[in-house]
Parts: sequence; structure tokens; C-alpha cells
Amino acid sequence: MLLKNTSILVIDDDTDVLIAMKMLLKSQVKKVVVEKNPNNLISVLKKDKFDVVILDMNYNSLVNTGNEGLYWLSKIKEIDKEIAVILITAYGDLDLAVRALKKGASDFLIKPWKNKKLLESINEILANKKSSKTKTWRPQINGIKLLGESNIMKDVFYKIKKIAPTDANILILGENGTGKDLIAKAIHDSSLRKDKPFIKVDVGALTSSLFESELFGYVKGAFTDAKENRQGRFEAAEGGTLFLDEIGNISLQQQARLLTVLQNRHITPLGSNTPIPIDIRLICATNSSLEILANEAYFRKDLIYRINTVEIVIPPLRDRDKDINLLAKHFIEMYTEKYFKSTISINKSFIKKLEDYHFPGNVRELQYAIERAIIMLDTDVLIAKDLMFSPIESYSETSISKDLKLDTVEKNTILKVIEKNNGNISKSAKELGITRTALYRRLNKYGL
Repeated sequence: MLLKNTSILVIDDDTDVLIAMKMLLKSQVKKVVVEKNPNNLISVLKKDKFDVVILDMNYNSLVNTGNEGLYWLSKIKEIDKEIAVILITAYGDLDLAVRALKKGASDFLIKPWKNKKLLESINEILANKKSSKTKTWRPQINGIKLLGESNIMKDVFYKIKKIAPTDANILILGENGTGKDLIAKAIHDSSLRKDKPFIKVDVGALTSSLFESELFGYVKGAFTDAKENRQGRFEAAEGGTLFLDEIGNISLQQQARLLTVLQNRHITPLGSNTPIPIDIRLICATNSSLEILANEAYFRKDLIYRINTVEIVIPPLRDRDKDINLLAKHFIEMYTEKYFKSTISINKSFIKKLEDYHFPGNVRELQYAIERAIIMLDTDVLIAKDLMFSPIESYSETSISKDLKLDTVEKNTILKVIEKNNGNISKSAKELGITRTALYRRLNKYGL
């Protein structure tokens, strides 16, 4: 229905492309206009109104950098920011795709395109434009929208909206319990691959012997217990999304094997010499920071660049202000229904205790705390004493809370560096990145 009321402009210097596009779209949309010369773009846009522009990235250039497409993309956005732009190119370059999306493109397709995928992309863009006019867009999992009203989560949702329709590899970063797996599934469900498989693998839990057989599969007779062919997770995710959780925990040897597969875009099952091409969208997640991953003794930089075309950082619950109450109410409703409780109201003391707590275990800890409160509740009102947080998290909080004070951290760091350098102030100041005078000031400040 959305397509029937849509006007589309196609700009490409290849006449065959223009003919093919017009034949495909003329029966699908309200109006399709084709233009061979990009220099006529501005006059065409000023003369008529378009919902979508399909724009080639290269025009009669000896070097296929895509810079011409990016230039004309910026010109289109200067004229009308609301026009959706789909960029097409014969050269699949993920870096170029990311640059295009950052400059405001709605999608990035490779020639020769698949007609079905192009029409799906246009439909998806039109649907997103329509929904964004009425309310804030939020990603969904199986039709259920993710919760989040804080500004920091709105930024995450905006990023998902931008990158989900692409095939860019994504690295999700965040503390344990923040919901990285939910974000990965939401990206898949918001993508053009949503009708294909979503396969999750906790690669951090795989031993060296299981890593290859689990990811790449094996053929009968590959090893003693291989009594039949077995499909690996890469094959199982064909056409869809492969989610590798805890990617930061795999060994350097496993990283090298994974890198080879991502570079060659094919896998070879154990015991076979026949490579199998793969078409998957890769999403990885880890609770390690980028600073740790950047250490080549721990993680290969060439693999980081492969899996981290775009990164999404999921904030801890303590940074999500108004989302704590929102999530708490959601879990209360969920567990009230699950445990056949009557309607439950919330006392102000319960809300205050929620707001005052640091939630080191993040959303997962909140969920379990609410479930425990609902199970143990004898009345129909939740009060502060009903909310009991995990003793495991409480012990860890107690042990580190004092050490997290800025003055304490600075003092302890200075002591450690001076001790390491056997009391040499010059060496210690150099290692700390400050002058001798600045170090002496801090020594006086802390009475050292």
C-alpha cells in the first residue's frame, strides 16, 4: 500500500540500469523518474517531489571510490532532509557503506541487486518514515517493542534503526546483564533478513576442540564420534544472522580461524575439502572494553576491524535514569501474571529504594529482584522491605565502593607507581604523565 503512493527518482549513468529499474518499479509505485546525468539532479528535485531517491555511487570515474555518490547524497539532503536515499554500487565496500549511512543514506545495495530485496528495502524505509512521524521508533523482538525512554537508550535505538537494514557487521559492547543478546535479536528483527534464521552461539564457552565443529560443522568420519554429517552454525544461519556472544573470550588461534572465514566468506567442514559459501550477517558481543580488545596480545586487531564495522555500547542500568521504573513495572506485570497474583500496586518507598540502588547486576539483577519480590509477597502492595537485592552483587559493591572514589583511585595509583620505581620521583612522574612539580603537589595533598 505504501509503495502505490510513492514517487521514486533513479539516478545512474548506465542506461541498462535505468531501464531495468523503470521496468521493475513502474507497476509498483505511483511514479518513477529516471535520470542519467547527476548534474541535473538539483533541477529535477526542485521541479518535483520524491519520497525515495535511488542513487549510483560512481559516474564516469576512473577510480571507484564512491565519493561522487557521497557528494550527491549531501546535495540531496541539503534540498530535503526527509528524502530517503538508497545508494547502489557495483563495488561492495563496508567502509563506504558506513560512511554513506553516517551521511544520511537509508540503505546501501550492491549491483547486481535482487529485485525482491530492493522492494523490501523501499517498503521498510517507507514504513519507518511513517512510524517516525507519529512516535519515537523502538526496535522490536517478535513484534514486542524494547523498553527505554531515557535519552541514552533513545540514542541506542536510533543507531539500531540506522544500521539494522544494512549488512554491516556489528559489535555490541556492554556490562553483563545489560541485554546485549536482546539488542542483537532486535537488530535481526529490524533487518531485511528478519524472515531468515537468527542463530546464537556462546563462543566463549566453546573448547578448542568444539570450536570448529560447532561453527563450521563436520562430515561423517571426520573423527571417532562423527557418525553422520553435521551442519555448523554458519550454515544454519545462511541468509540470516549469526550472533557470536562473548567473542572477547576466544583464543588467538580461534580468532585466526574465524578471521579466515570472514575474509573468504566460505567455510570448510571438518573432514571435508569442499568449501561452502556463506551469506550471513555477523553480530558479536562482549563485556570486554574496546581498550582491552585493542591489546594485540589479547585480541587480533585485524579481526576487530572485521567484526566492528559499527559498534553499539549498551549503557548500564544505573545510567538509564527513568528506565528503572519503566522496566520494574514491566517485570511486575510479567511476574504477577506468571505466578497468578492479583493486581499489585507499588508503594513510594519501593520506588525510592529502586531509584537509590546502583544495580551492579544491571537489568538482569532488576528482573530477578522483582521476580523474588512477587513470589514472596503476601499482600497486594509492594513496599521497600519486599525488594531484596542479590547478596552476591551487594558483597561486590561493598568491596569496591570505597576504591571507586576518585581521590582514592589517584592516591593508590601514585603509591603503586612510586613503589614500582623504587621511590624515583622523576621516573614515576614520567610514567604517570605529569611533571615532577605536579607529582609533588599530589604527594602533599594526600600526605604521602
